[in-house]
Amino acid sequence: MPNANSQTSQRMLDGGHRLKIGLFGANCSSGRAVTKVPERWSGTWTDNLALVRMADEAGIDFMLPIGRWKGYGGDTGYQEATLETITWAVGLLAATRNITVFGTVHAPLFHPVIAAKQMVTADHIGEGRFGLNIVVGWNEGEFEMFGVQQREHATRYEYAQEWIDAIKLMWSAPDDIDFDGSFLKLRKVRAKPKPYGGTQPVIMNAGASDVGRAFAVKNCDAFFMQASRTSVAETAQRVAAAKATAQAHGRELAVFTVGVVTCRATMAEAKAYHDHCVIEQADWAAVDHMLALRNIRPDTVSAEEFQRQRTAYAHGNSGVPVIGDPDHVARQLIELSSAGLDGIAVSFVNYADELPFFRAEVLPRLERAGLRLPQ
Repeated sequence: MPNANSQTSQRMLDGGHRLKIGLFGANCSSGRAVTKVPERWSGTWTDNLALVRMADEAGIDFMLPIGRWKGYGGDTGYQEATLETITWAVGLLAATRNITVFGTVHAPLFHPVIAAKQMVTADHIGEGRFGLNIVVGWNEGEFEMFGVQQREHATRYEYAQEWIDAIKLMWSAPDDIDFDGSFLKLRKVRAKPKPYGGTQPVIMNAGASDVGRAFAVKNCDAFFMQASRTSVAETAQRVAAAKATAQAHGRELAVFTVGVVTCRATMAEAKAYHDHCVIEQADWAAVDHMLALRNIRPDTVSAEEFQRQRTAYAHGNSGVPVIGDPDHVARQLIELSSAGLDGIAVSFVNYADELPFFRAEVLPRLERAGLRLPQ
């Protein structure tokens, strides 16, 4: 799916599997499951390195990290131990051959000249397999760590627009550049080498607001949106709207979503493990802290809505739940593809423990459905 507006490297997006599958959140302790079970994901470098080698060999398309600077406490210290994402990507790219690895970069916290150089370095190490997930940030507690004042919502994206414009200029201009924006004033910037192979890294964003979606459509190759938890038709409408908006701007946009997979040999086993991890053993103190940061509390929303949000956040922080035996899991993924989605980033309670079964049982079913190429 070539992008009409850039020379972006489409190694991850162009050709290959019809439904791209990635792993999301492995750079964080506990991953995305807010659970107290002892087998929860460690997030250590050793486990990440073993995981990416397993994923690369299995044909998984990408690794997508979470840009986290301060965890959420609770009984487990949820996501308090995290690996910084560009340096994490560099290490994973050096250890693999095919998989794309993203860095999740807070535009307000990374000076664009430094970020551009870091990402080009990662891209050369990966020979074109580095991707940028650009984020503007929302957690004021994290911004306080840097002594940076969080901007108003719309202004965050105005700054991000200058940031990405400057980055792309540094990646493409043959000579020194000046950049004279409202936020950024850059003089005689020399940025060499350029990205690997004369292209630019694939860029993605997951803005949920109207201004965030507009930013993604204008600047990115891939857009992550939340799939409906109730209707494939509703997901299809959301995907079609995003792609139509991009086409109206003369661009093509790959649309992805996020899922949380619990796959076991039987439906009963899958449901029992899910209930054990994210209901019976949920780290509710961490869940409630995350919700409070978003102003979701018993005194701000109805009791029914509060409980719905608690359940969703315990099981992967709003990703679509994919729970069942291999037939059911594959069927859900096939339905998401039929809604027009180009890919999904999934998480597990323990990535390394659960990926082998997913690879052995689910991926072949997707191959037979024509969504994945044989490995």
